[in-house]
Amino acid sequence: MTSPESVSPARRRAVIDALRRGTVPEAGLDLFAVGLDRFEQAIDAELDTVSTGKAQFKALRGEYGSGKTFFARWLAERAKRRDMASAEIQISETETPLHKLETVYRRLVEHLSTAAQPPSALRAIIEGWFYILEEDVLEADSIEDPSQLAQAVDALAEQRLASVARSTPAFSAALRAYRSARLRGDDALAEGLLAWIGGQPNVSAVVKRAAGVKGDLDHFGALGFLQGLLTVLRDSGHPGLLVVLDEIETLQRVRSDVREKSLNALRQWMDEIDQGRFPGLYLLITGTPPFFDGTQGVQRAPALAQRLAVDFADPRFDNPRAVQIRLHGFDLDKLELLGRAVRDLYAVDATDRVHKVVDDEFIAELASAVTGGLGGRVGIAPRLFLRKLVEDVLDRVDQFEDFDPRQHYQLTIRSSELNDMERNAASADDIDLSL
Repeated sequence: MTSPESVSPARRRAVIDALRRGTVPEAGLDLFAVGLDRFEQAIDAELDTVSTGKAQFKALRGEYGSGKTFFARWLAERAKRRDMASAEIQISETETPLHKLETVYRRLVEHLSTAAQPPSALRAIIEGWFYILEEDVLEADSIEDPSQLAQAVDALAEQRLASVARSTPAFSAALRAYRSARLRGDDALAEGLLAWIGGQPNVSAVVKRAAGVKGDLDHFGALGFLQGLLTVLRDSGHPGLLVVLDEIETLQRVRSDVREKSLNALRQWMDEIDQGRFPGLYLLITGTPPFFDGTQGVQRAPALAQRLAVDFADPRFDNPRAVQIRLHGFDLDKLELLGRAVRDLYAVDATDRVHKVVDDEFIAELASAVTGGLGGRVGIAPRLFLRKLVEDVLDRVDQFEDFDPRQHYQLTIRSSELNDMERNAASADDIDLSL
């Protein structure tokens, strides 16, 4: 884990604020990535490979509460350190059905981010791409006439997108029309074209005519647009793209025909990654064990099951390089280690008494009490445990000199502050537990 003192105060505050709200921080996860060190070497090697123009597919399995979302965002941070872009997509039957790749692509663009740009970073990425093209043109040939420069940039853009244009000419046509609209100062048209490039539906016919395109993005065009986006990313200084398809186990609850279409789409993606169609793409899916092993998930698609098959035995010898890896969740020792890491992070910007009052022994007691309030299920305790630790204990110790959590704090777990999984594990609506 990274030393708390080595990161900026703003980054530390952002992490603590997220924990206080009971959410997974968007960044700074390396500060308390307990138990992920066994994956670091393999993951870093895969990211390095993707950064050189290769592609990677990875499946992450784990029970509810085992930390799959945390892992995905930890991976995204490591990708962004290599200047890669990332997008985290929640798969759902109504909002983002996996079998409709045009919708998946649209969500990808909506959640697209880089180390410097929050979602959606599409505009900044495209503007940066055209700027780099201009710099490349000017470096190769001194051009002073604006119209000649624009033509040279268009020609270079076509050259860079040549492979994409062969299969998806609409992508390069829309980019060319977007640049033309921006040069003319037609911001409304440029916005419409940007929306179409991002896969948004219901773009006006006037906008499409300006680019010489028709209709909305479909299932097959989405994969071509993804190719185009990868090209633009690579040429604008982002050597790859991490795409996370989270909660893919929701496929088990959809109609059988929809499920089979979705599994086939996933198999198609895997095959085209293997065939080298998406250089610079790292695709991660996350799901529960029943999705990978049960009759309503991957096993319904034999070709996909074969590609994802891994022989899991002794957890000590799990292979982090395998196509499918698993998280083992938390035990009390890891939960206590996590609590100490958060306490140490908080203490950097707090009063000296934080370390003395909230010592390791107290953190162990709080971890046991919260876990007991959730039926002893340590795996689902981290979110609530960290929220209680930050909001109820550390904040008060820092603000009130006479506050002693052993004397003045009574742990209470109310139904209203729990998510569905935690509520099902809790033994009562209001639980008072002595520390």
